[in-house]
Amino acid sequence: VITATTTYSSVTIAEGGAIAAPAGYSLTLTVNGVETGSKITETGGADTAIVPGTYRGKVVITVSEQNLIDFQGLQFPFRQAVYVGADGVDAAKSVSAAVQGGSVANDQTKDVTIKSTGEAFNGIYVDDRAYTISNPKISLDGNGRSDFVGYGAAIVATGSGTGNRVVVDGAKIDNDGAVRTGIVADGGANLVVKNSSISTHDGELPADYQSTVDLAHMQAAPWMLGIVGNVRATNLVGSGTQATYLNSSIYSQGWGVLSTDVGENMKLTSINSTLTTGDEGYGSYAIGGATEEFLGSRLNVDTYAAIDRGGAIHYGDSTRQAVSALNTNLNLGLSDRELRSLSQRNTVINSDNWGVMWHGSGTVTIDGGTSVTTKRATFLNKGQDVDVTVDGSQGAKINARDGIIFQGMDNDDPGPVMVDGKLVNAGVYTEPTGDPVRDSSFDVTAAHDTDSVATFTDIDLKGNFYNGIRGGGYNQLSGQNMVLTFNGGSTVTGVLSATTTRHNVSTITEANYTEIGKITNTATPVVNNGVIVDLSGGSKWTVTGTSYLSKLTVSADSSVVKQRGTVTMTVNGVPTPIVPGTTYTGAIVVS
Repeated sequence: VITATTTYSSVTIAEGGAIAAPAGYSLTLTVNGVETGSKITETGGADTAIVPGTYRGKVVITVSEQNLIDFQGLQFPFRQAVYVGADGVDAAKSVSAAVQGGSVANDQTKDVTIKSTGEAFNGIYVDDRAYTISNPKISLDGNGRSDFVGYGAAIVATGSGTGNRVVVDGAKIDNDGAVRTGIVADGGANLVVKNSSISTHDGELPADYQSTVDLAHMQAAPWMLGIVGNVRATNLVGSGTQATYLNSSIYSQGWGVLSTDVGENMKLTSINSTLTTGDEGYGSYAIGGATEEFLGSRLNVDTYAAIDRGGAIHYGDSTRQAVSALNTNLNLGLSDRELRSLSQRNTVINSDNWGVMWHGSGTVTIDGGTSVTTKRATFLNKGQDVDVTVDGSQGAKINARDGIIFQGMDNDDPGPVMVDGKLVNAGVYTEPTGDPVRDSSFDVTAAHDTDSVATFTDIDLKGNFYNGIRGGGYNQLSGQNMVLTFNGGSTVTGVLSATTTRHNVSTITEANYTEIGKITNTATPVVNNGVIVDLSGGSKWTVTGTSYLSKLTVSADSSVVKQRGTVTMTVNGVPTPIVPGTTYTGAIVVS
């Protein structure tokens, strides 16, 4: 038992030996200013111990007061190089031996270098104080444990005291390890990160780790989302917490770049920043009523631009007016000079798979000069009530390279199951067989609050809109309509139709998780998947293939045409001319 911080030239801990701190304290070992030797004692646990070995150089064993954080029935004993509390730097909770160079003061940390090769060691932890972190260089190599509390993160900002804005400026963060997050904002904090570089790379999880969505033990992306990876670059949690990333570059090898989780009414903002995934992952995740703003940002992602499970996402331009409004509304503290120097940019999204995927309700707005290019469907809705608004009046563009702009489908997430008393991701998705059965209680000609709604204004679109909802199944829906409105002189060239969908395989497990979301469509008559189309304001639909609808409205100044030849329509089997200024309902076939 070591009772006081002590410096050595060599320390050897033999197999079977151990060093420990008194109750209420933690031990941290550094060699030449680098934290090392610590390891989480058991899979799913929170405690760390210094592993046997010989440590030579300037060896400091620091005894620090525990910074205990409760979460989901566990207590996480944080250790951090710098701890800032309501009264400023708390030396008793800080491991100053892990701080190289620079200066640490009550209101600002500047030009410090922090390195770790152990596990679950934090760089800088700020709780309930206005604080500035300038030009830190933080490199943490080794696993963290939980990004829901930031256990093992480079920087954590928490606490919601009035005016307690935490500013990170000029940071260079490069982490390697499972759940070795770059930055975590929690507890109502107002975090502003600018002119920074954040990069996180996957680590190696314990051999006995089981994939789970049990938040106390979760250390990797749930494969049921169609992604893998074991570190998110950032996370935003808690009630009313804010995180803003300005003029920054953020990379995560897998899982996700910017995330919200375990909270409500959070605000996540990216201004003129570049967000990049490596092998797999999403640009952002929205949950719990989160508001996410992406202005003038570049998203280069593999799997999704965003996953929406209860958030409101906006992609637009970083105009001075828009950024100034956010500066005021979010209390970002940007100076007039910073605002003037900010370049005005469009948001650009490039995805090697899908754009936005919903596995919960949510909204997406695209405007300004935003450009979205996806290999697969731009909008992938897995049976959720969603609302999409796209305004092309200032040049917004959508390019779906596989020809599908909007895809409605049943949820193919099999969910977790209980195994030996543990919640593990071992569910199996099984493709439904047989034809869907009509639910007579569901009106396929009316718009419902639970429907999938999309409105397009003053934009030229080339691609198909498919509604493949069966009814029942994994979503337990009576049905869901796809409600499409094209106005303001919009043009849409493609098929707008109910479909029957099929996965490439009949069952999906963790072994073939990449099949999640990958389906084929066959245009078929409406069953429980109504397609309601409204053309107004001089809009035009150019039909490229047989389309099955349940309701079609064509305003007096709008039209339905075909690239070559003429368009024919039947309503309930009766040939019917398409007359502008008319609404049609029933079993509609446009071909």
